[in-house]
Amino acid sequence: MDADSVENRLQFPEKDEILTDADSKHFENGVIKNHNNHSTKTSISSFFLDTVLKFNLLKMLFWMKYYIKRLYIIAWHELSMNPAVRLSPFTDPPENEIKLTWNEIFNIRRRRIFFFMFHLLAFVGLFYCLTGRVKLYTILWTCALGVMSSIGVTAGAHRLWSHHSFKATWQLRVILMLFQTIAVQYSLYNWTLEHRIHHKFTDTDSDPHNSKRGFFFSHIGWSVTLPHPDMLNKIKTIDMKDIQEDKIAMFQYKYYVPLVVILAYLIPTLVPWYFWNENLWVAHCVAAQLRFVVTLHGTFLINSAAHMWGTRPYDKNINPTENMFVSAATFGDGWHNYHHVFPWDYRNSELWNYKLNLSTAFIDFFALVGWAYDMKTVPSDIVYKRVKRTGDGSHHVWGWNDDSMSPQDRGIAEIRHQKKH
Repeated sequence: MDADSVENRLQFPEKDEILTDADSKHFENGVIKNHNNHSTKTSISSFFLDTVLKFNLLKMLFWMKYYIKRLYIIAWHELSMNPAVRLSPFTDPPENEIKLTWNEIFNIRRRRIFFFMFHLLAFVGLFYCLTGRVKLYTILWTCALGVMSSIGVTAGAHRLWSHHSFKATWQLRVILMLFQTIAVQYSLYNWTLEHRIHHKFTDTDSDPHNSKRGFFFSHIGWSVTLPHPDMLNKIKTIDMKDIQEDKIAMFQYKYYVPLVVILAYLIPTLVPWYFWNENLWVAHCVAAQLRFVVTLHGTFLINSAAHMWGTRPYDKNINPTENMFVSAATFGDGWHNYHHVFPWDYRNSELWNYKLNLSTAFIDFFALVGWAYDMKTVPSDIVYKRVKRTGDGSHHVWGWNDDSMSPQDRGIAEIRHQKKH
């Protein structure tokens, strides 16, 4: 812009720049008026928001106090999930209300802390697996440990020691005892004791993992809470003389802690580190912690899922079911309806060879070797009679020549294009 333009602009301003006195006054009043309206509205809104905020804050503090108190009671004092323990100071006390001692509270709290740590480390191990930070040999080693620990629980603690569904030489008993120790699912003595009372008082308050108290309780809650008083009374009636006289089982019971430390944690961690230079921390999180948590929840599914979801072809009047998913996770212990009807059958199912049941295959293999013997089963005609009497109608056969196929079905079947002899 040159000097002449500036001079002309100063002498003759543009039309838009010229304001009369009235226009200027009106403009100024308008600005003042709008500013006052805006300030008034802002003050009212602020007051309203402050009032609502204070009210919500007071309400939140009230409910926080309530929930903190409730959480404190549940997480510290109560913890037992026991119907006879008061859940909240605002609820009526149940009959025969139970007061926990500080020793009981400490034991439960310690157990929950350990469970949380194990699961946290297992998730770390899972992260290493999903991100490719684990060597292939470590994964194979972890799978082998998982198979061994699951076999130790299903074929050992369950079918051999708890039910005596077959007999085994001392060599096989030692193998199964070591496998079961790797699983870290209590000693053989305690495992057998809890499983026997589970069968005698299934899904009652005397059952350690009563499925009628919900999925969470029957799955994992029972293991991190105090047992029901009814169970503590009934457990005294369980005969354990056979286990007390078993030298191998009692050896494990006596030295359980050092055996677990060596077999379930040190060896699984040190083998990958020593033989194929796996990172020590990665080896521990994957081969020890992840393997433990996965096999543990496999066993827990028997107590929860296999008591809730599935068919009941052998007895419709009980909660245990036939659950193929659980069988896959536990190497054959998911055929639970059959097992609760015939708990002495070493196969743990009717048609084990046509469904996933690795534990039975394991026992049969050692039967060929001569280390497993006196294996008890149920005749097909007895099974069929029980199916007809108490089954829910879901019992099926795999096909022609199935032992469970009725003579009537054989008689009405039409065979076409028969080969002439």
